[in-house]
Amino acid sequence: MSTVPKPGPANLRPGAGLDEWLEEAKQCHYLPENVMKQLCEMVKEVLMEESNIQPVVAPVTICGDIHGQFYDLLELFRVAGGMPGESRVQAPVASTTVITSDDIEPPTEITDPKLKNKVQNAGGAEAEAGAEGEEGGASGSGDGGDRNDETIAEESPLAAPPPADAGVQSVETRFVFLGDFVDRGYFSLETFTLLMCLKAKFPDRIVLVRGNHESRQITQVYGFFEECQQKYGNASVWKACCQVFDFLVLAAIVDGTVLCVHGGLSPEIRTIDQIRVVARAQEIPHEGAFCDLVWSDPEDIDSWAISPRGAGWLFGHKVATEFNHVNGLKTIARAHQLVNEGYKYHFAEKSVVTVWSAPNYCYRCGNVASIMTVTSADNLESSTKFSIFSAVPDNQRHIPGGRRGAGDYFL
Repeated sequence: MSTVPKPGPANLRPGAGLDEWLEEAKQCHYLPENVMKQLCEMVKEVLMEESNIQPVVAPVTICGDIHGQFYDLLELFRVAGGMPGESRVQAPVASTTVITSDDIEPPTEITDPKLKNKVQNAGGAEAEAGAEGEEGGASGSGDGGDRNDETIAEESPLAAPPPADAGVQSVETRFVFLGDFVDRGYFSLETFTLLMCLKAKFPDRIVLVRGNHESRQITQVYGFFEECQQKYGNASVWKACCQVFDFLVLAAIVDGTVLCVHGGLSPEIRTIDQIRVVARAQEIPHEGAFCDLVWSDPEDIDSWAISPRGAGWLFGHKVATEFNHVNGLKTIARAHQLVNEGYKYHFAEKSVVTVWSAPNYCYRCGNVASIMTVTSADNLESSTKFSIFSAVPDNQRHIPGGRRGAGDYFL
């Protein structure tokens, strides 16, 4: 097994370019301030050429929230068959299982005795983690509102997957990341740096969708601002990254039939053409269509309801079904909510699916993660699979000194 990447500042040779930056980023090394600013400018130029809804051709791997969990991002790429540009990929560290259309729903009843034991043993820890899985309240959101962030989806039994072989990535596979790259995890800077390097190097192989955490207000509360300040001694890199946030796309669409967005729908948006004309090069507004796309959640209701997050809306099955029908969509893939099984279909029509890609969220929630692979949008049900993976063990990651548990860093 290869050496575990050791975090720290990059040691670049004079005149090093993007290839060297990428190799350093893969080692969990953060780039010098001047190089980070160059990288941000490169990525901004690429993003400026992309539309609000970036078209993507299958095969595609759809990834949910990462939240600065760098070593779990490396595991995600191993499970997916490698980063863009990689031909030989180390086997996944954690156990992986692949779920196809034959067993497309997460289990509501666990029959495997070993899994039942794991659920029972994890019950207490899950309850404690659930209490901290919501933002707002005393911690606030920095804007005077009680905006709750990733909430644990109800009716989600905690299930660790059985071991299985990792999938093999097609050479043409593209990645769509559904936002929330930063905050909460230990290595938000290194995580976003790696994704930016990949975007700059392989602009057509990776799509970065904006999440609600890709904002100035939220990152000042949940860790990314503080992390940049600690590592650089000033806020200039954070400011440069925030300028990149402003140009991230609002959505992606796979072969015209699978809409990929961070949060959900908006009562102000009936057609995807209305998303195409949203002015995206700005801080996320407090309300309106842009805000709703990154903050809304599906809920077991008919139409619309006020969101307990304090931003966005709750939308029901009739809203999702009508939106998909009007726009010729087969489903909406989104992230934004912690799901203990790694993914969850919503509504009887499977019109919305949540993909969550941060295993053992906040290093304490005990959940598994998933990536959603679509090999062809023509027959979506038979060509969709979910690869479920666990967090890498502590001996395969570095934990900053004094941060063995989540501690008050996440409160």
